[in-house]
Amino acid sequence: MSISLSVVNEVIDVALQVAKESAAAPLAIVVIDDGGHLKAVQRQDGASILRTDIAFAKAWGALGMGQPSRLLAERAAKQEQFFASLLQIAQGRMALAPGGVLCVDDRGRIVGAVGISGDAPDVDERCAIAGIEKAGLRAIASADDLAGKPASIERAEK
Repeated sequence: MSISLSVVNEVIDVALQVAKESAAAPLAIVVIDDGGHLKAVQRQDGASILRTDIAFAKAWGALGMGQPSRLLAERAAKQEQFFASLLQIAQGRMALAPGGVLCVDDRGRIVGAVGISGDAPDVDERCAIAGIEKAGLRAIASADDLAGKPASIERAEK
C-alpha cells in the first residue's frame, strides 16, 4: 500500500513546524509514493527555485536505491565510479546529500520517501524524520535505521 495523501499532508505540516522551531532557512518538501510518483510538494516563500528539484532528487534517489540519501552520499564517497554511472543512469534524479528519508509502515514496507532541501542537510533530514514519525511511520535516514533502530532515537543518542 502506498502512502496516503492525509499522511503526506501531516508529514509536511510537521516538517514545516519543526523547521520553524529550528529557525531553518526556507525549505522545499517533496513526498513521493512507493512507485516514485509525486504525492505533494511545498516550497516555502523565499526558498530558491532549485530547492524542489533537489528535494525530489533526494527522495527519488533514496526510494530508487532503497537507502536513505545520507547512506548513498557516504557510499558515493567510497565508490565514485559506480555512483558517477548511477547518476547518469538516473538522469539527474538523485541528490547525494542527507535529506532523503524513506517512509516505512508498521509491516516494514517502504510506502514512500520524503526529500527536503533548503537548509543544511542535517536540518533538512531532521525535519523529514520528525514529520514521518509524527505521521505514524518509521523513518529510515541512516544505516542504523535500516537495522531497525528508529531515526529519532539514533539522532538523540549522538
